[in-house]
Amino acid sequence: MTVQDDSRENELIDLFKLEKPPNATRSGTDAILDLDGQQISFELKSTTKSSVTTARDFGSEHIRKWQGKHWLFGFYDTRGTKLKYCLYASPQVMAPWIRDKEAYISSDYRLAHLVPNLITMPVMHEIMREKAAYTLEDARHLQKRQYTIQEYREKMDLDEGYSPERMLLILKERCRYLIERGSTLNNPHIPASYFDGWERIATNHARRLRELVTEALQDNARATDTAT
Repeated sequence: MTVQDDSRENELIDLFKLEKPPNATRSGTDAILDLDGQQISFELKSTTKSSVTTARDFGSEHIRKWQGKHWLFGFYDTRGTKLKYCLYASPQVMAPWIRDKEAYISSDYRLAHLVPNLITMPVMHEIMREKAAYTLEDARHLQKRQYTIQEYREKMDLDEGYSPERMLLILKERCRYLIERGSTLNNPHIPASYFDGWERIATNHARRLRELVTEALQDNARATDTAT
């Protein structure tokens, strides 16, 4: 996140009286709304345009991260210094956009889980010289920086090394990583048309957000009751 983006995020947190979660980067939650003791997780986005960019290398991790999240969008002037208005979206409102992106990458992710299982020992020998045992350097040459040194050592099944069978598993994990990496979307946008008809929050920010979140929770509860 750039300094400017971080400043905008902090402005939204202050304006809507939200809380910054501890270990925010690790939790994947930008902010929390305390609504009568209920902790509501928020994804915060800001933009100087009419559309909104979301995430670099968008993939399955983002889909998991955003499931059930509430969203708050801040729309700024072209210089990014003056907030014009904000939009709120419940998880139900954002679900169609997320499902659309999930469908777009789903076939690639199926490949990522199916193709590695097709790799056999002879295929591995085409990539790495056939050996009775492989070293840490062999594994690092194959898997690069995708493991920490501790993870490399935890995967050893021989004294200071790896059996061919273990190296085959490492090769499969490398293949899975490469396909998943190639399956990500580069910063997919939420188009301006997606926001058509949404209420713009320009005054009484904190109070109005709590009213909208309460309505969204009640609507979701009614929909759940109807479905059951």
